[in-house]
Amino acid sequence: MAGVDPRTTVREVLAREQATLVALSHAIHADPELGLREHRAARRVADLLAARGFRVTEGVAGMPTGIEAVAGSGPFHLAVCAEYDALPAVGHACGHNVICAAGVGTAIALAAVADELGMTVHLMGTPAEETSGGKVGFILDGRFDPIHAAMMVHPWPRDEAEPRIIAIRGLNVEYTGMEAHAAGFPHLGVNAADAFVVAQTAIGLLRQHLLSTDRVHGIVTKGGDAANIVPHHTEGYWFVRALDLDRLEELTRLVRRCFEAGALATGATLTIREDVLFADVRHDPDLARLYRGHIESLGRTSEPPVSPVSTDMGNVSYVVPTIHPMIGVEAGGAVNHQAAFAAACGTPSADRAIADGALALALTAIDAASDPALRARLMAHRPDPAAVARVTAGWELPADPSLAR
Repeated sequence: MAGVDPRTTVREVLAREQATLVALSHAIHADPELGLREHRAARRVADLLAARGFRVTEGVAGMPTGIEAVAGSGPFHLAVCAEYDALPAVGHACGHNVICAAGVGTAIALAAVADELGMTVHLMGTPAEETSGGKVGFILDGRFDPIHAAMMVHPWPRDEAEPRIIAIRGLNVEYTGMEAHAAGFPHLGVNAADAFVVAQTAIGLLRQHLLSTDRVHGIVTKGGDAANIVPHHTEGYWFVRALDLDRLEELTRLVRRCFEAGALATGATLTIREDVLFADVRHDPDLARLYRGHIESLGRTSEPPVSPVSTDMGNVSYVVPTIHPMIGVEAGGAVNHQAAFAAACGTPSADRAIADGALALALTAIDAASDPALRARLMAHRPDPAAVARVTAGWELPADPSLAR
């Protein structure tokens, strides 16, 4: 509509689409699917965006649930990321249904003004954020090569325009010893379960010397086969987190030594396989400032960051200018990854977060496209090949999605 402020247009589009976006959120919330198996969620997103005139590509980067939907034809390319995977046992306790609906809403709203602003809008439906990190696959597939800025919004117990999002690495740990009758011939066994006891004790002692931004946590996924058999094979999965990738390398080295101590003390053989590597999020300061202004204009208060988390959006931030704000959902004191937070992500408060988050992102994108200096800076950005290599190193698509951790 000639002469109409694009900000007015996106407000009108989002108001018109709110019921559809809430229905999408509630459908995904009621039907949780794990990473790389989000077939019904991906289908809902693809069908909705195709109905709104987007050019939809499915099966991106070899992931059946990966989607890229494009609208507009301008030279300024903006990516809006949508996640839709759930957690085991607690469903959408990280609110990815809200992320998805807000991202889809942002993309639909911007599509209405894309050509007017000289913009191309890319909705990236990125699977498996909780596990293998589908965004890394999108980077490797070249989907972010033409992108000048990327954004998404994530539900959280409070509003944070620039949350603290730190780097993470996953460690698959296995010990192999020797089985034996635990009563009759214990001296002939090599106890692979004891190796984990030693390693976890060493990690506990290491904590005194960690930085306040370091995190080490994990679980033993296999501790043995029977109480009367000396455990000969044990397995565990650990996460190591640090403020940035450089500190993550150092912390990983320290934690690996703890697992090596378990092998040395018991005589078991140690195998460590690194898989997930998510970088810290580098929030673009200008985009974050714009988002903060818009979310506060909607009556929300952007608070200083508190607890650190990790996400594959960090890898994207090493490749293109990025923001990943948190939007508050009233959860009665519950926090992400709790069942009560999953319940909160299907409430009117979560529905309001969809509306506010989508509008704040869309207005931020309009500002970025309309500000000559900011637009020029973003469009002049070129990915650093060394950074790309660093944040994609070792990533591979699980051959069997059921094995995605």
